[in-house]
Amino acid sequence: MSKIRVLLLFGGRSAEHEVSVVSARSVYAAIDRERYDVVLAGIDQQGRWYFGGKDSESLSSSTVVPDEQVPARLSTTGPYLVSEDGNDLPGSEFDVVFPLLHGPYGEDGTVQGLLELAGLAYVGAGVAASAVGMDKVLARALFAASGLPQTQYSVIMRSDWRRAQVSVVERLEGEHDYPLFVKPANLGSSVGISKVHDRQGLQAGLELASQYDTKLIVERSVENARELECAVLGNEYPKASGVGEIIPGAEFYDYTTKYIDDRSELVVPAVLEKSETESIRELAIRTFKAIDCSGLARVDFFMRPDGSVLVNEINTMPGFTPISMYPKLWAAAGVAYGDLIDRLIQFGLERHLDRKDLQSTLS
Repeated sequence: MSKIRVLLLFGGRSAEHEVSVVSARSVYAAIDRERYDVVLAGIDQQGRWYFGGKDSESLSSSTVVPDEQVPARLSTTGPYLVSEDGNDLPGSEFDVVFPLLHGPYGEDGTVQGLLELAGLAYVGAGVAASAVGMDKVLARALFAASGLPQTQYSVIMRSDWRRAQVSVVERLEGEHDYPLFVKPANLGSSVGISKVHDRQGLQAGLELASQYDTKLIVERSVENARELECAVLGNEYPKASGVGEIIPGAEFYDYTTKYIDDRSELVVPAVLEKSETESIRELAIRTFKAIDCSGLARVDFFMRPDGSVLVNEINTMPGFTPISMYPKLWAAAGVAYGDLIDRLIQFGLERHLDRKDLQSTLS
């Protein structure tokens, strides 16, 4: 039986570029070589694609470095890469893409749309679910339509913030009490997020978030809440893992505490009553289905001191190193990291085959 060839796609244009490289390095090291051959393709921070072959050297840096890599793009005639002048790149053929891309231009439906247009199998959520999962405003609208509990929030367009800063601040202060969280609508890994306690902080937070997106979201802080996470795996009949807890080493779980220092603690499983765990697992699956997700997602929650639970967000391509919460949750459920990679690839191929016979023209 021939091996399945997996194109690991990593890097990307987002602020989460380095996180993507770490995830890809981890998958490359753990994937079952008896079942899979790996082809590497990196996207640099300007959006240029490079063919890295099978050699892990292209993963040795914290970013995608063009040196000794071949500029490439997807072929329009088959599942392989071609050079910039259109010549085939030997060894670049693949059966399925594993897009280990986090944030905009990768996790937001853009790459998924490209792969759909090319008729390629890929791991993870489809175009719509990826786009909604990345856009916190659209996600919250679907959460509300599905009756999922969530925090109160307001939406600010960057153009309005730049045109009328005083009135924007006054409006927000009229709608919410401090403290608040200010976030770019389309970004992950807590990039561009601020927790603010007063007007000066709010102004600074809006200015920071506006550097990353044209749409901003301001959320009421859930004080003294526990930060809980649940992993979901599958397509039409998804399963939820147990529940983990983040104990931040700072005021909130920001980019620094996620990836740079080790002050935060990941507790798996979270110390909860059985009924609380089951309720969160059920909410995670409902959230997954609310955006029509497939493959994988991590759903994040707040638990208030009174025990009530709120959905915070859904991540359709969560951090994927062995010490990231998503793989740790499945490891606790008995699914080893290599087995998890295998299942995700199989779900991607399954989804592709399921959609392949859909009729696209009138008969």
